[in-house]
Amino acid sequence: MMNLVIWSDFACPYCYIGETRLQKAIEELGISEKVNIEYRAFELDPTAPKEVTGGTPERFAKKYRLSIEDATKQIEEISRLGKEAGIDFRYATTRYSNTRDAHRLMKLAEAKYDHNTVERLNKALFDAYFTKNLVLADPKVLLETAMGVGMDEKDIKAVLDSDMYEDEVRFDEREAAMRGVRGVPYIIFGGDFAVPGAMTVDGFKSALNRELRRQEKDLNENKHGNDNERPHVCGPDGCELI
Repeated sequence: MMNLVIWSDFACPYCYIGETRLQKAIEELGISEKVNIEYRAFELDPTAPKEVTGGTPERFAKKYRLSIEDATKQIEEISRLGKEAGIDFRYATTRYSNTRDAHRLMKLAEAKYDHNTVERLNKALFDAYFTKNLVLADPKVLLETAMGVGMDEKDIKAVLDSDMYEDEVRFDEREAAMRGVRGVPYIIFGGDFAVPGAMTVDGFKSALNRELRRQEKDLNENKHGNDNERPHVCGPDGCELI
């Protein structure tokens, strides 16, 4: 079994794009039954408010010191990558807020539910933010999203009404800091090598094949695969612009 560990944030566009490309690469290689994915929390902005304070183009323009016109163009280009990955990607109208409670719900899913539920919740939270443009800090949104993948209402409310799994989220973020992770998505393949950023489908295939060969004791493959496109990544200071 190949074990992948992914640090990501639900407000990170390249994380959703990268994880979607990774899943496609796994499916195209026909190795879904050979891959296990573990999710780790990484808040791009732990101080983000729980209330939406402005629109995405305005926030983007301020963060990167761009005009609204240039910010809109960059957002549209990132959205194009999302749509090419098969996502109904609506980045321009996202409603930015704190994501900590969403990460805590993922910890609940990992602790009490099967892996399929964890996978569905992960995708549903990305979809809630980037496609449905919901506020991920809203307890009602989180409750409905988690219940929609089959999680129990009482379990969900117990987490949202407390600080349960706060320590687990902090542990993930401390581990990321110890590893020197400054941007996400950040993916470790089999504990052997890491890929920082959202590679192309072919890039992920190269990385997956490399890990498969490593497991077969063949270590002659190039460490970073054969894909030459620079992976896209988001960090605390923002996402790399295209």
